[in-house]
Amino acid sequence: MTENVGPIDASVNPRYSGIATFARLPRIEDVPRADIAVVGIPFDSGVSYRPGTRFGPSHVRESSRLLRPYNPAQDVSPFAIAQVVDAGDIPVNPFDITEAVDEVERAAKALGEQAQRIVTIGGDHTVALPLLRAVAAKHGPVAVLHFDAHLDTWDTYFGAPITHGTPFRRASEEGLIDLTASCHVGTRGPLYSKQDLIDDERLGFSIVSSEYIEEHGVDAGIQRILQRIGDKPLYVSIDIDVLDPAHAPGTGTPEAGGLTSRELLRILRALSSTNIVGADVVEVSPAYDHAQMTGIAASHVVYELVTLLAAQLAR
Repeated sequence: MTENVGPIDASVNPRYSGIATFARLPRIEDVPRADIAVVGIPFDSGVSYRPGTRFGPSHVRESSRLLRPYNPAQDVSPFAIAQVVDAGDIPVNPFDITEAVDEVERAAKALGEQAQRIVTIGGDHTVALPLLRAVAAKHGPVAVLHFDAHLDTWDTYFGAPITHGTPFRRASEEGLIDLTASCHVGTRGPLYSKQDLIDDERLGFSIVSSEYIEEHGVDAGIQRILQRIGDKPLYVSIDIDVLDPAHAPGTGTPEAGGLTSRELLRILRALSSTNIVGADVVEVSPAYDHAQMTGIAASHVVYELVTLLAAQLAR
């Protein structure tokens, strides 16, 4: 096997120079093979409140320049043990959600033929549906670990069945997720009615809320998560608004009372024993960000996911 091509050496080229690939990694076309591909989906036509997440992928890439090749928290050098690449962006129709969803699904399946695992940077949460279709086509129904302030299992908005608030309802209805092993983490804030929770449970999700983590602690939350997902093939979907607006102001539907970035990273690191088959980090809206706070948080989340995947592929 050829030696992996890692990030640009910051001692030779300053971090603020050059094209902003994720963590200054090589582009997929510049290496002979790819184990893990980071890909952007600049799409936000499914949002219900603040727009702007179409600029999320470029913002997260720009915010990732300071990432380094060794992850001490996981004791892993992800870029040394796996060939990680930036696969650019999936171009999608900004005016037709149905066509855009089909385009994402086709592109994700094609990229899945080039790389063993994909980590996606959104874009709004609508993209989770076609990404789950692509993953389920390869692995069958997957456990979904969904970090979000919101359930995203609502039915429709203004009669539209596919939006950023509905992907996991559609995924459940389509048989893409394991109804016995899926979980929301960090949910909080007002709902339309208690029926939302009843419907959500029927669709296959348990909940580890932000309030539960506050009351019982991160370790208790981790234990509930690991017990729920078990050893099933796992898809991790992270809406950056799972973080409190103090940690991630640059998002479309912020809710008070969220996780800290430290808590989120700690929970992710606890997934080292699981079987992650794909992941996304979505809903970064840079127009509402300050000093790259949200972009930096999102880039570190992507980095932890890449590290987990690299370690799992190396086993």
